[in-house]
Amino acid sequence: MTSAHLAARLDRLPISRFHRRVLCALAVAFVFEFGDLNTFAYVAPALQAHLRLSVQDIAFVTSASFLGMFIGAVLGGRFADLLGRRRALLVSVAAFSVFSLLNALVSTVPTLAVARLLTGVGLAAMTVAATTYISEIMPAAHRGRMQAGVMAIGLLGIPIMSFTASGVIPLGTDAWRLVFVFGALGLVALPFIGRLPESPRWLMLRSGADRAEEVLAAIERDVERQHGALPEAASTDPAPAVRIRYRQLLSGRLGRWTLMLAVAWVFQTLGFYGFVSWVPTLLAAHGFSLVHTLTFSALTTLGAVPGALLAWGISDRYGRKLPIVLVAVAVAACGLAYGLTFNVVAIVAFGFCVNALIQTFAALLYSYTPELYPTELRNSGNGLVYGLGRLSNIAGPLIVAAVFTTLGYQAVFVYIAACWVVVALTVGLFGPRTGMRNLEGIAEDGAAPTSVGGRELRPLGEESPSY
Repeated sequence: MTSAHLAARLDRLPISRFHRRVLCALAVAFVFEFGDLNTFAYVAPALQAHLRLSVQDIAFVTSASFLGMFIGAVLGGRFADLLGRRRALLVSVAAFSVFSLLNALVSTVPTLAVARLLTGVGLAAMTVAATTYISEIMPAAHRGRMQAGVMAIGLLGIPIMSFTASGVIPLGTDAWRLVFVFGALGLVALPFIGRLPESPRWLMLRSGADRAEEVLAAIERDVERQHGALPEAASTDPAPAVRIRYRQLLSGRLGRWTLMLAVAWVFQTLGFYGFVSWVPTLLAAHGFSLVHTLTFSALTTLGAVPGALLAWGISDRYGRKLPIVLVAVAVAACGLAYGLTFNVVAIVAFGFCVNALIQTFAALLYSYTPELYPTELRNSGNGLVYGLGRLSNIAGPLIVAAVFTTLGYQAVFVYIAACWVVVALTVGLFGPRTGMRNLEGIAEDGAAPTSVGGRELRPLGEESPSY
C-alpha cells in the first residue's frame, strides 16, 4: 500500500458512525478548550475590582498566556509529528485541564501569569493536534464540514462558560476562582479520545504500511457495518516520496505558504483577541456596570455556534480561500460598527455578528492550515503558524491598552478592523485553493521545489549526500 492508495481509501469512505465518533470525541475536548481559552476575559473585570489589578496587569497576564500558546503550538506540533496525533491529543488535554485548575488557586499577578502560561501550552498543543487529526482522518469532500461540526459543538463551551461567569462572579470576592474549574473538566474528554485510532497517514509514515493497513482496515470494517460494501478506491499514480526536513517549511513554495499563513494567523489573532478578550474590560472602562458588561458579553457569545454552522454550509461547497476572504471583510465591517455605537441593542447585535463571523472564519482557517502541509510536517507546520499568531498576541494586549489610553474607545475598533482587512488581503492574494482536494495532491504542489538550501531532494531509497 502506498500513501496515495491509503489516501484514496480514506477519501472514498461515506460519513459514518466512525466519523461521528471522531467528531464527538474532539468536540467534547473543544467545549472545555474554548471555554478555558476565554475564561480570563470574563474574570478580568472581577480581578480589577477585587484584587486591584490594573489594565496593564491584565495585559501582562494575557500576554503570558499567549507565550504559553506559542510554546505549546510549536513543541506540541513537533511532538505530534514524531510520536503521534492521538498521543499528542491525550497529553495536551490532560495538561490544559490540570493547569486550568491551578488558575483557581493563585492570587498575585506573577502566579496568575505562570498559571495562564502553562494552561496556554496545553490549549495550543491540543488545538493543532486536533485540527491536524481531523484533516487526516476525514474524507476530502467533508473535511471542512466536519471541522465546522467539531467547532460548532465545541463552541458551546463559550456561552456556557460566559453565562456561568456572569452568574457566579457577582456572588462574592473569590467567586471568580470557580470559573477556572470549568477548564479543568476537560479531563472528561480523555476516555473518548483514548478510543480513537491513530491517524493511518501518520502510521504509514512512522510505523510502516502493515500497521497503517491494520488501522485502516478496522476503520473500513466499521464503516461497512453501517453502509455495506464500499466502492473501490480510485486508482492513483503516486508521486515519488521525498524526505522532508523541518527547515523546508521556510523555503520554496511551501515556505511562501508558511509566510502567508503566518501573516494570516498573526493578524487574525490580533483582531480576534483584540475584540473577544478586551470587550468586557473596555465596556466596563467606558462606564457600564460589571453586571451589564458581563451580560452584554455573554449575549454576544451566542453567535459563536451559528457562526461555526455557517462554515458547515460553505466550506466544502466553495472551498476555503474565497470564504476566508469574504468572512474576514465582514468581521472588519461588523467590528467597526460595534465600536461606533453606544446603543445597547446595537452593541449586542453587532457583537453577536462579530462573534458569529469570527467562528465561521476560525472553522475555515482551522481546516485550511493543515491542508497545506505534507504528512511529515503537517502538525509542525500547523503548530508553527498557529504558534506565531499566538506569540504575536504577547504584544496584542499592550497594543490595545496603548490605543485605548491614548486614542480612546473607538480607535480600538478601527485597529481591530484593520487587522481583519490585512488577513483578507493576504489570503486573497497569496493563498492556494484547497477545497475538495486530496491532501497528498496539495502537499505535492507545496513540495514542488526540487532543492533546499542548494541541496537536491531525491526520492526515498535513492542515495543522496543531503541526508
